[in-house]
Amino acid sequence: MSESEATGTPDAETVDTETVDTDIVDADIVETVEVEGGVDVEVEAEPLSETDRALLDLTGERDQYKDIALRLQADFENYRKRVAKDQADAVQRATEKLAEALLPVLDACEAAYVQHPGEIEPIFNLMLGELRKQGLEALDLQDQPFDPGVADAVMHEPADDGGGPTVAQVLRSGYTWKGKVLRPAMVKVRG
Repeated sequence: MSESEATGTPDAETVDTETVDTDIVDADIVETVEVEGGVDVEVEAEPLSETDRALLDLTGERDQYKDIALRLQADFENYRKRVAKDQADAVQRATEKLAEALLPVLDACEAAYVQHPGEIEPIFNLMLGELRKQGLEALDLQDQPFDPGVADAVMHEPADDGGGPTVAQVLRSGYTWKGKVLRPAMVKVRG
């Protein structure tokens, strides 16, 4: 039995020179090498020079700063997306409030249109057209089944047939804004 076999350390002839891992241990290098037979053994290697130590320190510091920079970049990207979403939501709320503020004007135009259709029709259609471009839609509920989600029933009349409640007359127009009910219609319900 050779001395290397007795101590468990390989001699130079039996060591596979492929290094698997290198760690710094108390300023010395310990290499993990694979010995014949698939056994990993740690052997002490030559101490690091000052240049190598400085290089290892700088590499670790570089990796640390790179990690910080990547995290800051991700945080900034999330912040940018959140600000853009908040800004879009604020614009949406502001335009919805403006449309809601214009509903009494639309009601007045609609009432005037009933009395004087020839004089009011051009301006009424122009105003509705511009508001439609922004997302306002008038609800067409006449003779439709009554839906309490889009209309408020303020009057009732008996039904001629035994069907469900339907809208007999629209007393005040209802509107949606980009698919959401902005103001429910006031209706007279039959049935």
